Amino acid sequence: MKNFYYLFCLIGALSMHAQSKCDNANAYLVSAYSHVKSSYDANNISHLKYSAHRSLESINLAKKTLEDCNCSKALEQANKALEVLAKVDDQPTYEDGRYFVKRAKEFCKQSVIEMDKCATSSYSMQNIEEEYVADATDTNDLASLKNEQAVLLAQQEALKRKEAEIKRQLAEQKEKKLLLEKQQLVLSYEKMIDLNIKTYNETLKSCNCGYQTIVKSSNSVNTSDMSTEALKTHYTNQLKSLASKYLAELDSCNL
Repeated sequence: MKNFYYLFCLIGALSMHAQSKCDNANAYLVSAYSHVKSSYDANNISHLKYSAHRSLESINLAKKTLEDCNCSKALEQANKALEVLAKVDDQPTYEDGRYFVKRAKEFCKQSVIEMDKCATSSYSMQNIEEEYVADATDTNDLASLKNEQAVLLAQQEALKRKEAEIKRQLAEQKEKKLLLEKQQLVLSYEKMIDLNIKTYNETLKSCNCGYQTIVKSSNSVNTSDMSTEALKTHYTNQLKSLASKYLAELDSCNL
């Protein structure tokens, strides 16, 4: 019995060493699945490619220890996911990229399932004697907690990225809305100025006297950098200047 105990301890130590590597590989695979799922749920090609690349990185990290886990099926699925994910970055459209992401998501999911199967079978040897069942259960619980922790961390990271993406999109929408409002304001003022110039010149022409044609100011101003209030002030001054020129020409006309 004493020799058996030493043998069991040796096997247990080797198993724990291998299992530690498998836990790391499993955590990376779970993270890879979370990233590829986030990529599949993305609503634009930039987010899709970014998350796909993160998934590819996690799988590469998993492969460093996955080969020592004696879980060939998980490694096989991981390699298939890598092969598909490597094609995502070259896709020109969102739909094309999402096609490969969908395939990668299935391979990642299957890889995690195969890892769970290997993890379960690796602990069966610890049931040789009844007195070691509790230790095996504790180890399984610890591995499960680690996996859950890895999933939660990955989900939190995905949520942070999604929150940042939403904030960026809202900022872009606000900027586009402001730009459109400014463009409409500029167009409105320009039309008003053109109409006033036309009216002023027609009125002066009807007076049958010499007058200087009223034209729009040739001073070019970059209105794109102006605020809404600055635009209103700028065009109001232009309207005032045109009105002053018109009145001056009208006063000089001998009716």
